[in-house]
Amino acid sequence: MSDIKQLISIIVPVFNESESIALLLDEVVNVMSFHKFNFELIVVNDGSKDNTHQVLKQLTLKIKELSVISLRKNYGQTAAMSAGFDNSKGDIVITLDGDLQNDPNDIPLLISEINDGYDLVCGWRFDRKDKLINRKIPSKIANKLIANVTGLKLHDYGCSLKAFKKEIIEDIKLYGELHRFLPVLANIEGARIREIKVNHRRRQYGSSKYGIDRTFRVLMDLLTVWFMTKFLTRPMYGFGFVGIISIFSSLAITSYLIVLKIMGEDIGNRPLLMFALILGIAGVQLFSFGLLSELLIRTYHESQSRPIYRIRSINSANQN
Repeated sequence: MSDIKQLISIIVPVFNESESIALLLDEVVNVMSFHKFNFELIVVNDGSKDNTHQVLKQLTLKIKELSVISLRKNYGQTAAMSAGFDNSKGDIVITLDGDLQNDPNDIPLLISEINDGYDLVCGWRFDRKDKLINRKIPSKIANKLIANVTGLKLHDYGCSLKAFKKEIIEDIKLYGELHRFLPVLANIEGARIREIKVNHRRRQYGSSKYGIDRTFRVLMDLLTVWFMTKFLTRPMYGFGFVGIISIFSSLAITSYLIVLKIMGEDIGNRPLLMFALILGIAGVQLFSFGLLSELLIRTYHESQSRPIYRIRSINSANQN
């Protein structure tokens, strides 16, 4: 039974999906209407070069819940999702791809899990209908790597079918290509996260928008997210610790070389002398980076009046 007062925002970023988008939106409207959900549809046209804009323009005349945001150029899926988030009004936000591979019939299940108390529900394409070599094996490796590095154990980080509580979306700021790390970013904010199996369908039209270069972007973003996970509010712990180790190692090597010099040995041609110098300079630089990072983090939080904690609820004896 749906809560008619609860607004559901469904966000669909698209790029060159003119053949599939009408079919997808028809499915979504049918599912949401059947379950009597109060919903809005937000399609973000990410600079499509095909007929997607014209198709969406016609669909706005037929679907009263539909809003279309057209970006000036192809900014990428992260930017498209961010545009959808910024313009959504729902209590629950659903994201899914525009290529018909995500099944809209899974949406009610995601909403039910959110209403059971979870902040983020992630789809798991347990029977994925993609090519084994090009998509499934690299994805499986990436999922295991991300889970091990971030500590958040999920089977499928790449599934676009997700449901969020609005307050979690408001706490997350997306940059670069971080959309695939949304569960990790939500986990940093203290979200309750659940993963459920969802249906995955074969691509009917077009081809995947991702190439082999995606692997390198994932690795770079993973390093960013790892740093945010470990040192978001304490960067000095990362830079400073390595800097101190480098400085003390330099001092230890230098002390050893001084002892050798006192004993009459020639240390001028020893590689250790240059190594000690490099370690010392690197240590001072890293320690300085740590101090600068601390100042930047303080500026980041204080300029936005952004606390370093998140409150889930407050209970008191005075509450009715």
